[in-house]
Amino acid sequence: MYIDIAASVLAVFALLMVSEYGWRKGWFQGEFGRKFVHISVGSFVSFWPFFMSWNEIRLLSLAFLIVVVASDQLKVFKAIHSVQRPTFGEICFALVVGLLTFVTHSKGMYAAALLQMSLADGFAAIIGVKFGRNNTYHVFSHAKSVIGTTTFIVVSFAILLGYAAWSVHSLPMGYTVFGALAAAVFENIAPLGLDNLFVPLFIGLLLANQRY
Repeated sequence: MYIDIAASVLAVFALLMVSEYGWRKGWFQGEFGRKFVHISVGSFVSFWPFFMSWNEIRLLSLAFLIVVVASDQLKVFKAIHSVQRPTFGEICFALVVGLLTFVTHSKGMYAAALLQMSLADGFAAIIGVKFGRNNTYHVFSHAKSVIGTTTFIVVSFAILLGYAAWSVHSLPMGYTVFGALAAAVFENIAPLGLDNLFVPLFIGLLLANQRY
């Protein structure tokens, strides 16, 4: 137990230090700097159930919540707090890591749900910032881009297809398409980084409901 927790904490800390070093050196600036942490840490955490117990994940979720709040107040990791707009994204990430363990005890479902946040949302933001200047639209006064949302849908769909291929339970194509589109809607309308909470929980609940 303690070895798994210690190794996981060290791995996350190492990723945070790499991102912070890159941010200070100018390698990871703006949205890319934040999403590097988003993608790398989120993807790693997605597979925790394959080598950690659910109680261990809940414990680490609580610990990360405390660290994120403290870091925000003390400005320790500037790379993850560099966004200029008000956001609870990092807090929502720490929360959903633990909350998902109450939605499902399927390792595959947990990974598929959390990867929606790390990969689909992460790559959508990076692609949207880089290529979305000429195809923007606004949702509740927040700027979005067609290419960013399209990226989210494609990556989300690919994640769900991957889960369907891995799982012994069949996942209808209509369910997969609906999941990707609905997750994109949540990503668009959730304000202040709350999509980090709503999207994984929605996918987790969707897959759990389909399974039974």
